[in-house]
Amino acid sequence: MEQLIAIIEKGQPFFNAIARNKYLKAIRDGFISVIPIIIFSSIFCLVASVPNIWGFYWPDDINNALWKCYNYSMGILAIACAATTAKHFADAQNRDLPKNNQINFISCMCAAIIGFLLLSSDTIATDAASGFNTTYLGSKGLLTAFIAAFVTGIIYKFFIKRNITVKMPEQVPPNISQTFKDIIPFSVCITVFWVFDIVFRAAFGFCFAQGVIQVFQPLFTAADGYIGLAVIYGAMSLFWFVGVHGPSIVEPAIAAALVANMTDNLAAFQAGEHATAVLTQGAQYFVVCMGGTGATLVLVFMFCFLAKSQEMRAVGKAAIVPVCFAVNEPLLFAAPIVLNPVFFVPFVFAPIANIWILKVFIDFLGMNGFMYTLPWTVPGPIGTIMGLGFQPLAFVMLAIILVIDFALYYPFFRAYDAQKCAEEAEISQEELAAKNAEKAAKLNDAFQGKADAKSVAAGAAAEAVKADAPTASTAPAAEATTASDLNGKRVLVLCQGGGTSGLLANALAKAAKERGINLETAAEAYGNHVDMLPDFDLVVLAPQAASYLADLQKDCERVGNKCVACRGKQYIELSQNGDKSLAFVSEQLSK
Repeated sequence: MEQLIAIIEKGQPFFNAIARNKYLKAIRDGFISVIPIIIFSSIFCLVASVPNIWGFYWPDDINNALWKCYNYSMGILAIACAATTAKHFADAQNRDLPKNNQINFISCMCAAIIGFLLLSSDTIATDAASGFNTTYLGSKGLLTAFIAAFVTGIIYKFFIKRNITVKMPEQVPPNISQTFKDIIPFSVCITVFWVFDIVFRAAFGFCFAQGVIQVFQPLFTAADGYIGLAVIYGAMSLFWFVGVHGPSIVEPAIAAALVANMTDNLAAFQAGEHATAVLTQGAQYFVVCMGGTGATLVLVFMFCFLAKSQEMRAVGKAAIVPVCFAVNEPLLFAAPIVLNPVFFVPFVFAPIANIWILKVFIDFLGMNGFMYTLPWTVPGPIGTIMGLGFQPLAFVMLAIILVIDFALYYPFFRAYDAQKCAEEAEISQEELAAKNAEKAAKLNDAFQGKADAKSVAAGAAAEAVKADAPTASTAPAAEATTASDLNGKRVLVLCQGGGTSGLLANALAKAAKERGINLETAAEAYGNHVDMLPDFDLVVLAPQAASYLADLQKDCERVGNKCVACRGKQYIELSQNGDKSLAFVSEQLSK
């Protein structure tokens, strides 16, 4: 087993390269940007539909008002996604361009929207009114939205890089010059989409978006099968097990299917038909990742209540609350589960078992698939029941999943518990008590007073990351740091999801306030940082995002600020020691 893990771990640089791919990152970041639309619209969907289960139906005027808000938000999801993906793709393209000759991402977003509409919508014209056909403007048009965004970004880069633009005299204000600079790439983009749309419709008799759906439908069907589901969610867990952010690699490939299948399920249910799609956001959030990646909900309860090892009980007690809300970094790294050969089998195969059980209930027992989208931080059992519309079979399925997960994890949990007990027997009780108290205190300090899931994850990851060597040296003691070094400075901390970064940002802010230093700090997720960079003097990458350092350096070079990546124990030490964190920032700014 250890040899297998060692082989997989050798592929980590390759996996990181995939996660950094600018096309996949643009899809991921663009899709994340429209998640509020999905969740917001689902609130109205739930209010309108769930009462029907118990025989209550809203009056027509209220029902129409509820569905109007849903249709006017979820119904234009692909339009919004074309714009957000184009924006993030333009940011990635700009890293390869001189800082004085950049793509205007706003113009790029507008071109992508128009191009997407040309490829996806038919004109409706009657004597009474005219407008767009909205069939492919929602979730069904996501793939076309991604294509429109990429084509737009490629065309813009071609013209901007070669300076094929309308040039204005130096006396013309920059904002006016930028408008004329965008005319040629914008016009070429729209012309390309327009001509392609005419040719495609003449050849096939339908719009490009419909053609894309027809081409990819076999893949969606295969992905919704037992083998496809196993490959998708087995890979996601496998990547996480070796320390690579699995969703960054897997989700961009299935993002369109996750949302489109959910929409199709809802439409089928409303039409009185069987909602058969399994590969949905709800299934991923609440069945596959029940208690976080690896389906660790049952495992944290084992740690907390069944473990004989004092260390494992301490970890379980500190991690049980965040894991219940699908934030399982405290367990993954503090136990640890990541790169722990004992837990390889259940961590990879429990999610597969869960999604297969869901598929059996849908295919053979007639249960409808997930129809409603809820925030991923909703506890797995609650999200499962609500997302499946309170179907009686959902309660039965949930009980079976919990039993199966328990059965998969329990033998490996017992083996690890025995291993830890043997280790603890070799040290004195006093040393053991001190060690466990310190570990529990660190975990509790990381989560205390932080109500949101991102902040909870921050404490987990900071406690967890252990192995890597630092890329930047830790500064000398903060006594040598003077207020004049840091006064008026601004520090941005970035991590994968915006959680771990909060730990160091808060430590810096607290230490600076106690010493009367005017230092501003902020925490954000990598990918949302580009527009913020000009407002900061130093950008610090947390360990989870350290692989993005090369890209971040290009971003920082354009605006003239500094960046540094932390790894492992260095980041933990800085997050827990205000003096050292201030000294570290002072040292980086002085370089």
